[in-house]
Amino acid sequence: MTTGGADARAGQIVRAHDENFPVAFLLAPRDVRADMRALYAYCRVTDDIGDSGVTTADARLQALDAWEHGLFAAVDGHGDDPVLIGVADVIRRRGLAIDPFTRLIEANRMDQRVSRWVSHDDLLEYCTFSATPVGRMVLGVLGIADQRRLALSDATCTGLQLANFWQDLRRDLDERDRVYLPRNDMAIFGVVVDDLRAGSASPALCELVRMEVGRARALLVQGTPLRALVPRRVRLDIGMFTAGGLWVCDHIAAQGYDTVTGRPAPGARGRAGMASGVIWRLMRGGRA
Repeated sequence: MTTGGADARAGQIVRAHDENFPVAFLLAPRDVRADMRALYAYCRVTDDIGDSGVTTADARLQALDAWEHGLFAAVDGHGDDPVLIGVADVIRRRGLAIDPFTRLIEANRMDQRVSRWVSHDDLLEYCTFSATPVGRMVLGVLGIADQRRLALSDATCTGLQLANFWQDLRRDLDERDRVYLPRNDMAIFGVVVDDLRAGSASPALCELVRMEVGRARALLVQGTPLRALVPRRVRLDIGMFTAGGLWVCDHIAAQGYDTVTGRPAPGARGRAGMASGVIWRLMRGGRA
């Protein structure tokens, strides 16, 4: 398998998934676009292994172990999986640390063992495996490694992850038996898991989600300066990540913080609106 074949496979994976957040980096240099596709394909397949509903948790753990072994083999120049060959090429060429890639695998292992979270701090710790590694991969491709921008990226990615949790409350419970609302917070508001199975969210659940969305929004706002601190040709994309997360927060609020009844999702029209807003800010002030 050549790196050209690996890039073709990554492109297929990108096109096959409709996500809240853009991954195209259309204004970036060609080599950066190719590397971002490789990163996305790796992250997507890793999560698909962890979320597979047709196998047992033990089988998924075994598959994740095999995926990790395959990653190390590919970095060493062995293996035949096109996604791993592609991401290993990026790791070698860009001189990236392998830790973010293995942390994402570990996040999916955690998903097999933990379906309820005790505290908000526990959830933030989980995000250091499930969310922040992705931002660090992206910054690595861009040659960014200073602590200030890494911290801004961590805030953005954690905010995105939390917004996604509150967007998918009902789906995570129904499809994966996962509840990301921390038990401590649920106890404060008098919310129980059965409230997530109701036809609509109770006032107490809405107030709990309001608080959690506020936390997500604060992190997204905290990370906003990052978009002005990256190369100009990727500012749109970095701005879109934040815009996507804020869009979700805004639309959860517009639903009265009831994501039991329905899940807000931007779709193609919503993503176009986000892009328009970011482009407008770029044109007005030279910054997204």
